[in-house]
Amino acid sequence: MDLQYSSSLNGASYMLFELKQVVKLKQKGLSETEIRKKVVEDNVFQVTNKNRINRSLPSVMKRASVIDEVLAAYMLEGSLEIGKVINLYAIMKTDLLFFEFMAEVIGERLQTNNYLLEKKDINIFFTVKSEQSERVASWSDINIEKLKRAYMQVLFESGILKDRKGNELNRLIIDDQLKEHLKHIGDIKYVHAMGE
Repeated sequence: MDLQYSSSLNGASYMLFELKQVVKLKQKGLSETEIRKKVVEDNVFQVTNKNRINRSLPSVMKRASVIDEVLAAYMLEGSLEIGKVINLYAIMKTDLLFFEFMAEVIGERLQTNNYLLEKKDINIFFTVKSEQSERVASWSDINIEKLKRAYMQVLFESGILKDRKGNELNRLIIDDQLKEHLKHIGDIKYVHAMGE
């Protein structure tokens, strides 16, 4: 998957419930087209606003595509914590900018036992990226502010950020078998980005 920087996290931030639903349908053998149709027609995501489905479905489908059989089984049969870790992995694997944020800001903090995430850390990250990338530089300030909020939302919902308005980081407990599997499939860099 050749990833470019994207701000799609604005339309589909955490979506753990939604991802699990799509993974279940995938396991039943439904094609991508069938899944899309079922999600919309049967309101599988249980949302009142159909526009939300259209906004979030592409990201959720993309995340589901990086979840192999082993991860799918862990996600559907394992604990909520395991599901959260796999969801975070899928977000990083399909969103290059968010992965770099995790690796360069969060992972680095956790590996040095620094559990404080300050607003300036996020601001500096986006400033540097907009200097390195014309694409990021072309985004509006409003888009970038929304994206920062989406990143914080993902950190909070995955359990890395202790509380929604706070700035204290938490270390995720990553199941050893899950860690081994990610290592086995060549994705250990995502485990490191989670602070391991």
